[in-house]
Amino acid sequence: MSRNAEVAERLEEYADLLEAQDVGYKPTTYRRAASNVRDHPDAIEDLVADGQDAVEEIDGVGEAIASKIVEYVETGSIAELEDEREKLPVDMAALTRVEGVGPKTVGKLYDALGVQDLDDLQEAAENGEIREVEGFGAKTEENIRDHIAFARQAGERDLLGDGRPVADDIVAFLEGLSDVERAEAAGSTRRWRETIGDIDVLAASDAGEDVGEALTEWARADETIEVGPTKTSVRSDGLRVDLRVVTPSEFGAALQYFTGSKDHNITLRNHAIGQGKKVNEYGVFDISDIDDPDSGQRVGDLLASETEEGVYDALGCAWIPPELREDRGEVAAAANDDLPDLVTESGVRGDLHTHTDWSDGANTIEEMLAAAEERGYDYYAITDHGEGPGVFGDSGLSGSDLREQMDEIDGVRDDYDLTVLHGVEANVDADGNVVDVPDDVLAELDIVVASPHSGLGDDGGDRTDRLVAAVAHEHVDVLGHPSGRLINDRPAMEYDAERLGEAAAAAGTALEVNANYHRLDLPGSAVKTAIDAGATVVVNTDAHSPSELDQLAYGVHTARRGWAEPADVLNTWTTEDVLEFLE
Repeated sequence: MSRNAEVAERLEEYADLLEAQDVGYKPTTYRRAASNVRDHPDAIEDLVADGQDAVEEIDGVGEAIASKIVEYVETGSIAELEDEREKLPVDMAALTRVEGVGPKTVGKLYDALGVQDLDDLQEAAENGEIREVEGFGAKTEENIRDHIAFARQAGERDLLGDGRPVADDIVAFLEGLSDVERAEAAGSTRRWRETIGDIDVLAASDAGEDVGEALTEWARADETIEVGPTKTSVRSDGLRVDLRVVTPSEFGAALQYFTGSKDHNITLRNHAIGQGKKVNEYGVFDISDIDDPDSGQRVGDLLASETEEGVYDALGCAWIPPELREDRGEVAAAANDDLPDLVTESGVRGDLHTHTDWSDGANTIEEMLAAAEERGYDYYAITDHGEGPGVFGDSGLSGSDLREQMDEIDGVRDDYDLTVLHGVEANVDADGNVVDVPDDVLAELDIVVASPHSGLGDDGGDRTDRLVAAVAHEHVDVLGHPSGRLINDRPAMEYDAERLGEAAAAAGTALEVNANYHRLDLPGSAVKTAIDAGATVVVNTDAHSPSELDQLAYGVHTARRGWAEPADVLNTWTTEDVLEFLE
């Protein structure tokens, strides 16, 4: 795993600190550089090894920024960033998780009230001090106070997209050790839950002490928390990693147990008790003839332990995919051989919501189409932003811009071995109207994605009517990221998922599962509700660069958490069937 994201985060923090002090153009420059570093296909540490000139070849990275990148990779810190931290000693990440609090707000509240962290912010809000600061008022103070609890909760768990690559990297490292027979991620990471606590990893080995020591010496282990023959904990990229080493013959039972969820395991345990059996991290045991089944973990006749499939089979169940293990009826379905045939990454044939540098994307039409063709897609849609509130900067396209883009796309369609669709991501206003793109232009496009970008329910009010109106619009094909949430940054709008699903089914409008791991919107529970209501969902990346197309996996596994089968997911369909749906 490269250090690109790590370096990008330092550049973004530097930008935030500069913005908080009202520095002019530099924050934008550093954020652009951070985005390009994060998306760069080469590992930043490899570029640094080749010299600063190689780093400066990244778009938007000049001499000054490149020198900071080299300094950080080689020393672990940036002197100028440390200076800015001293000037503004605040917990920027935590404070800006509060809805409505950006870097400039942090700077003003620090200067006026000495606010450094969430505790200070809460105290100032509750004491009525924020409203007295110039440029603020009672409503702003109330909004800040109401969102502090969410910011605290968000800080307790990390994004799946930040943790999953670390878990995959650790598993690959462990699999390369001669003492390890098998290794797998477990816990919420394996279930593809949208946020994770610690990263749980399981290894099958008879040399637990050696495996634990090897992990502490792994190049990406920043800190050793504990090391032992069965459990070793390290910290990597700020994330705690807990490794459990189990005997190979009990690996399957341990993997099932440590994958969870807790509620799933309780239901499975009760299912076992009803059969005169018990299941735990050591295996499945027949305890029907045991007087005291609680006298030991391995008491009874061992029925299965080596594989997960064997564990479930010994309980009369089909193997349950990890994404379903949330105690939503999956155990009963497995016992009745009624589990869904879940959608897979390889079954996705195209992407129907992506961006280019015509709006706020980083790459040209040709570059994005080439990336889609490389992935073997049958079809691909370019849906740059229309004009309107909530769009980054002034990057939205007018009706005339879209017609001009239409001509450019028409000119390159035949150059690619896939069906190229041209569309727009339009804005849904507070009343559910599709705004800022004329209806006659919408009618000419191949696909219209309508998404809420502003007025996202800060007052906590229900927004179902707004979303229902949007899916009913005659030109709307897809409702994009319906709740408008940003995980750990902005709460979801309140809406009735069942009513939305029913409305989408009636209108023939697809509901998006936005695969960007900051969104994952619809979430799994809402996907299941929508499908049960008869709606079609579509897994889109909302990619703004070729590298973001790789986030498809997060959307597919989120759809799997919602029990989605291929027939439920629009972009697993053939090109002909997709075009018929869009008509």
